[in-house]
Amino acid sequence: MKPRVTVTRRWPAKVEKLLTERFDAVLNAGDVPLTPADFATAFRAYDAILPTVSDRLPASVFPPEGCRTSLLANFGVGFSHIDVAAARDRGIAVTNTPGVLTDCTADIAMSLLLLVARRAGEGERQLRAGAWKGWCPTHLIGTKVSGKKLGIVGMGRIGKATASRAHFGFGMDVVFYNRSKVDDDEIRLISARQLPSIEAVLEESDFVSLHCPGGAENKHLIDEARLSVMKPTAFLINTARGDVIDETALIHALDKGVIAGAGLDVYADEPAVPRGLLARENVVLLPHLGSATTETREAMGMKALENLTAFFEGKPAPDRVV
Repeated sequence: MKPRVTVTRRWPAKVEKLLTERFDAVLNAGDVPLTPADFATAFRAYDAILPTVSDRLPASVFPPEGCRTSLLANFGVGFSHIDVAAARDRGIAVTNTPGVLTDCTADIAMSLLLLVARRAGEGERQLRAGAWKGWCPTHLIGTKVSGKKLGIVGMGRIGKATASRAHFGFGMDVVFYNRSKVDDDEIRLISARQLPSIEAVLEESDFVSLHCPGGAENKHLIDEARLSVMKPTAFLINTARGDVIDETALIHALDKGVIAGAGLDVYADEPAVPRGLLARENVVLLPHLGSATTETREAMGMKALENLTAFFEGKPAPDRVV
């Protein structure tokens, strides 16, 4: 008998086809997010649940007993939305999909950087509203990107890919903070300098791009105190996790001119976005598009499928995190 699995959102058609061939799979054709009650029921009804980074799986949705699920095959590299302690206590394995979304997420980080620096979002809104009066020497003056200094917080795969794009594409100097020492060929090739603290990176940088994991350890890593260290001409970019930034502190910093602007792809309470961010012209907002290309989303699905297949064949899941 095939293992019974459920998919919490719509996945790429190519991946869903393979899922239904290999497993007794229940798909989410309507793409309607599951409620906490739905998850509590699913844990008792399925051998595996395939959640996404937009699903919330706190300890309260894990049944205290009668849990049938033995695997959470996550569609995404981040898994801070899953209470891994609750999963571990019930003997549930957790896998993720690392590596395959590096390039596209780095592309979005650079896109946000360029959009906010050059005021492209403001310009498009003005043009579409019919408010453009023609070319003028002082119209929507932005900030030059080439030759500026980029600060990276979290120099993992995506941080390195972003730094490489900035260095080779725009001649930017790169400084970074990482909890552990990073000294490899990629870092030496772009002459990136590791600094001893986040504050040191914030003080030096014209642009700061966040690429650190989410979760309790990094919640509000960028808070009021750290925002105050940044240059008033600097921009903050976030493609990591929404709760890495204290959004209330960010809105206050933008209101007071503590920093020049921000480019965000992730938010603390997705899909809700604070009104204080929506109202600002000097903030570029994207709806969590970091990995949103056909190639990457299919690759993520295939990674999840690979983990799922290996697990139920009694083999080590390649990307097991719990």
